[in-house]
Amino acid sequence: MSPRPPLPPFTAETAAQKARMAEDAWNSRDPERVALAYTPDSVWRNRAEFVTGRDEITVFLRRKWAREIEYRLIKEVWAHAANRIAVRFAYEWRDDSGQWFRSYGNENWEFDDKGLMRRRIASINDLPIAEGARKFHWPLGRRPDDHPGLSALGL
Repeated sequence: MSPRPPLPPFTAETAAQKARMAEDAWNSRDPERVALAYTPDSVWRNRAEFVTGRDEITVFLRRKWAREIEYRLIKEVWAHAANRIAVRFAYEWRDDSGQWFRSYGNENWEFDDKGLMRRRIASINDLPIAEGARKFHWPLGRRPDDHPGLSALGL
């Protein structure tokens, strides 16, 4: 497998690059693209669900984005060391009844020496919000560079 820079050990700059790359991929809502950032045997805990390997990751993400309509995500590095990065994130989405949510969470990431994520541990809480309370208003896809991040939005 080809390396996926930036590679560990991470600096503040490379950890932020890695987080933005992950954010961009997840905002594409392309399960196959996202799965390529993980080792073939990557292990996840997402909420109370356990996922192992790229095939299961792809199935999980297809199901997620079928349910979480108009998904928009922002990630921000919380801490980094050696081959690990901790991020906090928020994303907004609506369900098929039109109810909007803001989901808040934290992820712990561990990478192999080629820059692929081999472990992802995610804790997430969903908050129902009114449509008028939304803060993520860019067109679906990559968050524009001039759109505020979590700290600037007071999240």
